[in-house]
Amino acid sequence: MPLRALLYRRPSEPPAISITFEREIYLVRVRRHRQARRYTLCIHSVTREVVLTMPPRGSLKQAHEFAQKHGGWIAARLGRLPEPAPFAHGATIPLRGVDHRIVHRRGQRGTVWVEAGEAGEMLLCVAGAEPHVARRVSDFLKREVKSDLEAASARAAETLGVTIKRVSIRDPSSRWGSCSTTGVLSYSWRLIFAPPFVLDYLAAHEAAHLVEMNHSRRFWRVVERICPHVARAKSWLDAHGADLHRYGVQSD
Repeated sequence: MPLRALLYRRPSEPPAISITFEREIYLVRVRRHRQARRYTLCIHSVTREVVLTMPPRGSLKQAHEFAQKHGGWIAARLGRLPEPAPFAHGATIPLRGVDHRIVHRRGQRGTVWVEAGEAGEMLLCVAGAEPHVARRVSDFLKREVKSDLEAASARAAETLGVTIKRVSIRDPSSRWGSCSTTGVLSYSWRLIFAPPFVLDYLAAHEAAHLVEMNHSRRFWRVVERICPHVARAKSWLDAHGADLHRYGVQSD
């Protein structure tokens, strides 16, 4: 075993600690990082997980004291995050920016489909057993957004005269899309909750990187040349983007 591993080796440690703030108990995951020089806290907006990073030689006692000292910060940050909206019978989700109510159709055949309800209400119908509702909705949404983004990306690429290798769908926490030098465009599946003009903007944005692999003025001129609603889409994401991460997250 390497000397460094021997020096920093610790007996079995719990993966998380708990703190109390104003009668509420918060679970904090603890991790050691060999490059950390101090104790730090972060909260993942998607999972609502609180993570404390500690130096290699740090102690759990100090980690607990640090987390407890910042209990107010943890509570405030978690309180500002949008409430989770699991995929369950009766829940409403904004499919392509339009509210759809999830309806479980236990006795019907099929998987997931859209239909119009009474008074123009849009329904997202899910067949099968109840324990499979969330997974079936998630799978359906990811297939739909992949199809939408492949089409939008192809249109943008054709206009620019560039070639896309493929489109992939992921669940990043800090970006809506990315472009590799090999022509692979990656997007967040949560864009299925956004209106189509937002997808068109992001497809234009990522395809434009195949012309300008930067965010220079020339890059933005390329984007604006093929997408007439850049400002509108950016404003929508600024106002509603954080909210998209709450859908499909299970409640505590």
